[in-house]
Amino acid sequence: MKTFLKILCIIVVSVTIYSCKETKEEKVITETKFVFTKEGTLTLTKADGSLIKKIDIEFAEDDYERETGLMHRTSMKPLQGMLFILDEEKLQNFHMKNTLIPLDLIFINSDKKVVSFAENAKPLDLSLLPSQVPAKYVLEINGGLAEEWIIEIGDTVAWTKD
Repeated sequence: MKTFLKILCIIVVSVTIYSCKETKEEKVITETKFVFTKEGTLTLTKADGSLIKKIDIEFAEDDYERETGLMHRTSMKPLQGMLFILDEEKLQNFHMKNTLIPLDLIFINSDKKVVSFAENAKPLDLSLLPSQVPAKYVLEINGGLAEEWIIEIGDTVAWTKD
């Protein structure tokens, strides 16, 4: 029995030492850099038809793009934004998980009219940012621009893809 225990101990120690042995391989961690890629142009218009702004936009159209959104970005130019095209018009909820810049979220209905806002959303905040009424689209722009540009409920949007 003692011989069996000695052999078992030798095996356990050998396996432990071998499994802790350092390998010569170095693991390379690559960091994905998220950069703005213009995919279209969005025009914001007052209810009376006067121009508010024209901005370059990226589209978030599939599940991955909508889940990622503007996460991990360290900046965005003032005349840039992201337009989320959602599957259905309903009450929407967003959050700022992994989002490093403050944003204004502009909720837009299927008639392409502004219906609700979540302004100056705080970076990295997991609180839900709900639309107040059903929305089909959400435009994200830099925090504070909705107020600066005087965007109001009833204003309209139109966009083209490049």
